Amino acid sequence: MKTEKLLEVKNLKQYFKLARNTLIKAVDDISFDIYKGEILGLVGESGSGKSTTGRSIINIYQPTGGEIYYRGKLISDPKTYRAEKTFIYRNMQIIFQDSTSSLNSRMTVKEIIEEPLIIQKLYKKKEERSEKVYELLNLVGLDKIYLDHYPYECSGGQRQRVGIARALSLDPEFIIADEPIASLDVSIQAQIINLFKKLQHENGLTCLFISHDLAMVRYVCDRVGVMYHGKIVELAETKELYRNPIHPYTKALFSSILVPDPDSARERIRIKHNLSIGANSEENNRLFEVSEGHFVYGCYRGRNFI
Repeated sequence: MKTEKLLEVKNLKQYFKLARNTLIKAVDDISFDIYKGEILGLVGESGSGKSTTGRSIINIYQPTGGEIYYRGKLISDPKTYRAEKTFIYRNMQIIFQDSTSSLNSRMTVKEIIEEPLIIQKLYKKKEERSEKVYELLNLVGLDKIYLDHYPYECSGGQRQRVGIARALSLDPEFIIADEPIASLDVSIQAQIINLFKKLQHENGLTCLFISHDLAMVRYVCDRVGVMYHGKIVELAETKELYRNPIHPYTKALFSSILVPDPDSARERIRIKHNLSIGANSEENNRLFEVSEGHFVYGCYRGRNFI
């Protein structure tokens, strides 16, 4: 069991005001830790707050409330963030879900991947930077012919791999991967996932892995958190969560996982989530530790939600 906390998220809130009387609670008072060398998965339906959580951690969105600690430093505090900006940018990176808008269309692939190396002044010689760029392209399965291509000359999957290469360019300690393989072919998905696992085992890479792909999350993640309406409703080690989902929403979500056997698929019973569960006891809802390391959100008595 890993014991060194790399990231601590405490009571994180991210609210967006759309109109005078309209407040969207995209992330609503969530807490979790990520340990060094761990891949923590975040799953849930679109709009549940997964991507907003990742963007709040890396300060793309200034949190409405709560605290975020990275290696004991309160990076959610604007003054601390500014003071530690170089340290944070060097050690924390994000892979964006939308590869089109995340890449500068006026820069070539080589310039995009090389830019962080120049800013951080990691290599004095141009030849050394170029060699690093070639190495990164090879890691994500792209040929050198793409070095002089612009993002609009690449397919969606190729652009996503450029984004992954850029995030890995500084050999960061912690990566927020927001749907990193969604636009990739199956063979390339396996290559990228195996790369993440290799970096985890060899370099101690720590990752927040945000995805809709429940089967892939089961393979790549050490622990998994399930988000619903801005809340983490269940959090446990991967094997435990998939073996014994407790929250009604988790059960409904996992019942939608596709299986390759047509006979098994026909016999499966789809579970429909009852939206009324816990709706009348919001003030009493919280995360309960129902077994070691297995947390469930709700108004919980015994093994029942009320």
